[in-house]
Amino acid sequence: MARRRIGQEEFRFPAEEGRRGSALDEASALLDWSGIDRLLAPIYAAEKGERAWPPLALFKALLLAVWYDLSDVKLAEAVDDRASVRRFCGFAATEATPERTAFVRFRRELVKRGLDRVLFDAVGDQLAARGVVVRTGTLIDATVIASASVSDPEAQWVGHRRKAPVHGFKAHVAADGEGGIVRAIEVAPANVHDGKMLGSVLPQEPGDVYADLAYVGDANRQHILAAGGRPFLPARGTWGGEAALRRLETWNRQVGRIRRRVEKIFGTWKRSYGLRLARYRGLARFGLQVRLTAIAYNLRRAATILKPVPA
Repeated sequence: MARRRIGQEEFRFPAEEGRRGSALDEASALLDWSGIDRLLAPIYAAEKGERAWPPLALFKALLLAVWYDLSDVKLAEAVDDRASVRRFCGFAATEATPERTAFVRFRRELVKRGLDRVLFDAVGDQLAARGVVVRTGTLIDATVIASASVSDPEAQWVGHRRKAPVHGFKAHVAADGEGGIVRAIEVAPANVHDGKMLGSVLPQEPGDVYADLAYVGDANRQHILAAGGRPFLPARGTWGGEAALRRLETWNRQVGRIRRRVEKIFGTWKRSYGLRLARYRGLARFGLQVRLTAIAYNLRRAATILKPVPA
């Protein structure tokens, strides 16, 4: 399938020299997009068939859908009629743009080829090379996301003593303790215990590792030590009277104050990026949604970290 060629004309705004860069311009400048394009090259690479939209343009469009919480219909409208969106995706001012079905087919290809993991790692490596990952500490936690349908066979029910049961999945996350950049992600049905997933998301060079009570245990402690990290996990009740109890409470407060930073990531995902609900059925499609959300979040967070501080 031959590729369309887009962006052949120079797309500039009047008086661009004095124009203030937008958030999309900042995000665009963060990456070497040619490296991302090479990873997407196998998609729509056949010589026969209708000309396909460039995969990089579609990938950038999916990031826009996350940032602005857009449905496929609204995304197609935004790419068609918003100048900043056209420029970010690479379309010239008067070119045709994809309709919503192009995004559906593109997501299907990403899932089939497992490219969501590859793209997440590639973007993370580029951001790390720019110095936005400090590697002195790691925050690990999980969040429950309700499934798109209670009939989804790959989702499971999970209960909570203070909340109503939820049918869905969990996103297990390891984030950089300083900058808040998401370094690792795994997804699982909602009934998988958080503590069993620590080894799957623990990054290399984790530094000081903070997590909640769900991760307490000898196995996880050994995982952290084997990776060269130091476990900072909360402790459970102990013997020794009031003095020992006060030490325990002080320790848990110190750990909790740092660990809770990861909740800001989940809050942004759910409040601003539409991850209150899994949009698609199945664990693999949910994994794509979460990793696209994490890529979009990391780009915005990196832009903030790298922004010059006013004198």
